[in-house]
Amino acid sequence: MAEKTFRGRVVVGGAVSAKALVSHGGFNTLASYQQPLILKNVKAPCSDQNNPDLYKKPLQGAAICLPQTIGSTTGGMVLMCACDMGAGPACMLFSKPIDPIAAAGAILSKNWTEHPFVVVDQLGDEFLDYVHDGMDVSVTEDGTVTITG
Repeated sequence: MAEKTFRGRVVVGGAVSAKALVSHGGFNTLASYQQPLILKNVKAPCSDQNNPDLYKKPLQGAAICLPQTIGSTTGGMVLMCACDMGAGPACMLFSKPIDPIAAAGAILSKNWTEHPFVVVDQLGDEFLDYVHDGMDVSVTEDGTVTITG
C-alpha cells in the first residue's frame, strides 16, 4: 500500500482517522448539509447537486478533503448544527488557507458541541491531487496528514 504524508497548519487540533471524501470544487456547507438538517437524519447524504464530487455521498464521519468552502454566510452555523446532531465530518482538510465561513463553523463546533471536527489547512495542491475517495486518512495533533491506499 502506498503512503504519502503532508504537513499543514492546525486550525482545530486533534488526532483522527477516517476515509477520504474528496471535493475538487468549493464545498457549499448549506447545500451539502441541507437534507441531514431538514430531515434530522445524520446519515443523509450530501445534498449539493452542484458538487458532482460529493453529491449523494455520506458526509458523516468522513475526512472531507477540499480546497475551500463556498456559499452563504450561514455556512459556519450550518457546520455547527450538523456537528451538534452528529452528522458532521471527522475532519476537514483544506489544500488552501481556510476561509472565514469554515473557520467559524470549526471553532463553533469545537466550543459548543460534543462532536467537534479536526481541521488542517494549507496542505497544498499536491495534497488534493493525490488523495482520492475511500483512501485512509490519518491526522495527528501537529497537522501531519498521512494518506494510505
